[in-house]
Amino acid sequence: MKKVFVLTTLALLISTPTLAKTWVLTDAESNTEQGNWHISSDKLKVKDSHFSIEQKVLHGGKQEGSKVLTITSKNGLTIALSPTRGMDLLHVEGFGVRMGWDSPVKEVVNPANINLESRNGLGWLEGFNEMMVRCGYEWTGHPVTANGQIYTLHGKAGNTPASRVEVDVSDTAPYEIRVRGLIKESTFKNADLQTMTELRYVPGSNSFSLHDVLTNHADYAHDYQIIYHSNFGKPILEEGARFLAPVESIGPFNDYAKGGVKTWQTYRGQTKGFDEMVFNIKPLSDGDHHSLAAVVNKAGDKGAAIQFDTRQLPVLTLWKNTDTDKYGYVTGIEPGTSYAYPVTIEREQKRVMQLQPGASTQFDLTYTLLHNSSQVAEVEKTVKGIQGSTPVKVEETPMAQE
Repeated sequence: MKKVFVLTTLALLISTPTLAKTWVLTDAESNTEQGNWHISSDKLKVKDSHFSIEQKVLHGGKQEGSKVLTITSKNGLTIALSPTRGMDLLHVEGFGVRMGWDSPVKEVVNPANINLESRNGLGWLEGFNEMMVRCGYEWTGHPVTANGQIYTLHGKAGNTPASRVEVDVSDTAPYEIRVRGLIKESTFKNADLQTMTELRYVPGSNSFSLHDVLTNHADYAHDYQIIYHSNFGKPILEEGARFLAPVESIGPFNDYAKGGVKTWQTYRGQTKGFDEMVFNIKPLSDGDHHSLAAVVNKAGDKGAAIQFDTRQLPVLTLWKNTDTDKYGYVTGIEPGTSYAYPVTIEREQKRVMQLQPGASTQFDLTYTLLHNSSQVAEVEKTVKGIQGSTPVKVEETPMAQE
């Protein structure tokens, strides 16, 4: 199958720059911290591209000391991420469209102000407002206590400040920008997992990619899990919005979600009293193991698409939280190694993966902001091409019970 649209964009984004300028903004090892920092195409004397990269240290409330790093492209996207919160993406905007959502949590909460074990392991929710949060890597999923350990909701990576942050800008057109952050999950007599996250963006484009490398630095093998919890609200999400993906099978996460299986491809408007519905999906992929999932608005002229590799991220979770605006009107498209069940269930069902000592694995995703009907139509064409004549198997009952 031809790799069109997003796949072609990915090839552009992962091109290796021959020469680049590098700035180290944070380095725990050398006790380096730049704090507020700014660079721009004007300062770099770039004439044929217009962009800026700025880091700000936030003050006040629970966000005291949090950092936000923002890439601004004059004719492209504005991408905001937080080095304090696991290099997670806060929001992405461009061409009159936003990828992100309106959480009741308004501040970029400093992890120092979050107790992950509070609320019976649901403390993670006290900082949850990102467009994309990395749920992992030591574990993910719903909280559970097993063998004397509390496995809190969705792991620790998203609430771990980066130990090293650096920015690269290529010296030559198209002046690709790379932002890297090192996330350490290191515990005495336990895990020593370290993830070098990398965001890659070409100014002026409507796509960006993530290239994350997870390495086991311990002398013993260790389990890992990851869910790329990617969240979208208005203006993309609305009554009549649609979910697009090539699907081998889909089933409800729990009994409540059974009531929404028949309408899994469409969304409700704001519905007071609506509890979240979650669906477990086994995605189909093309001959190169690429799959694609998207949410698009009712008119079919706005949307967000995610391309991922099913060898790296073999499962997909669809989260529908079409509650009121103030409670969080949002949907999640979540490629991962696991579903959102507690780690105990995922181990039983053999979806928990393992890294040997010194070994690494990588995760590659491309996010595309869709801002016209032709782009949405291209995604639909790609999804239909991967689906082909394969029928969607709809499961009626959950694969597990918590």
